[in-house]
Amino acid sequence: MVVIDGPDPPLLTAAGLGKWYGGRVGCRNVDVVVWPGEVVGVVGESGSGKTTLLRCLAGMLAPGVGVVHYRTGEGTVVDVHALPEPRRRRLMRTEWGVVHQNPRDGLRMAVSAGANLGERLLAEGARHYGAVRSRALDWMADVELDTGRIDDRPHAFSGGMQQRLQIGRVLVNRPRLVFMDEPTGGLDVSVQARLLDLLRRLVAELDLAVVLVTHDLGVVRLLADRLLVMRGGEVVESGLTDQVLDDPQHGYTQMLVASVLPV
Repeated sequence: MVVIDGPDPPLLTAAGLGKWYGGRVGCRNVDVVVWPGEVVGVVGESGSGKTTLLRCLAGMLAPGVGVVHYRTGEGTVVDVHALPEPRRRRLMRTEWGVVHQNPRDGLRMAVSAGANLGERLLAEGARHYGAVRSRALDWMADVELDTGRIDDRPHAFSGGMQQRLQIGRVLVNRPRLVFMDEPTGGLDVSVQARLLDLLRRLVAELDLAVVLVTHDLGVVRLLADRLLVMRGGEVVESGLTDQVLDDPQHGYTQMLVASVLPV
C-alpha cells in the first residue's frame, strides 16, 4: 500500500483492463479514472463490455490483465484484486456500494425493509437497536418509501419501491464510491423519472463518486459528469458528457446519439 500525497487525488484508477471469455472479448485496453464526487457514465449497446468493465472495477470479476487501484478513506492506495477476500468484502460493505439492475440481487428478501437498511450499519459496528431503527426510518423517508412499512419484507413492494429500498440500503452508511448497473432498467417510464430525480438528489447531497452503466443516453445526460462509450469491449470515445453527446466524434457514438438504444 502507498500513501498518496497532493490535493484531490483520484479515488479509483484502472489501467489496461482486459477480460476474455474463451475467445470472446469482454473488455480490453480500458483505462478509467474516477475522481471524488464525480459520476462517470459508461454506455453502449448490449454486449459492448460495459457490465464486464463495471464488475472488474468493483472487484467482483478478476480481469485477465490490468490493475484497479483504489484510494481508501485512510489515504492509502490498494490493488483491489490483490486484496485478501475478507478485506475486499469489508470494503464492499463500508466504503463501496453496488446498485443492481434487479433489486432482488441487492436485497435480502427474507428480512424486513428495516433490517435491509440496518445491515450495513451493523457491519460497521452499530449495536444500539433504537439508533439503527431510527436511521432506517430516516432513510426510508429519504428514498420516498412509507415509513409505516419498515417491518414489511421487500417482496411486498413494487419493483420501483424495491429499487428505492436497494438504493437506501447501499447509501445508508454514506459510501465513498457506488457502482450502478442499469439502475432504471426494466421500470415503467414514470417510475424511472422519479428514480432518476431521487438518484440525482442523493448523489449531489452525499457528494458520491459513481460509476454508472446504462444503455440509456437520457440517464447519463442527467446524472453523469463524464462519459465512456464502449463498443466491442473497447472505449471508442470519452469526455465530458455534454460534449460527447452534443458533438460526438466517433461514428459509433454518432449512431447511438441518432438512434434509440434497445432495452
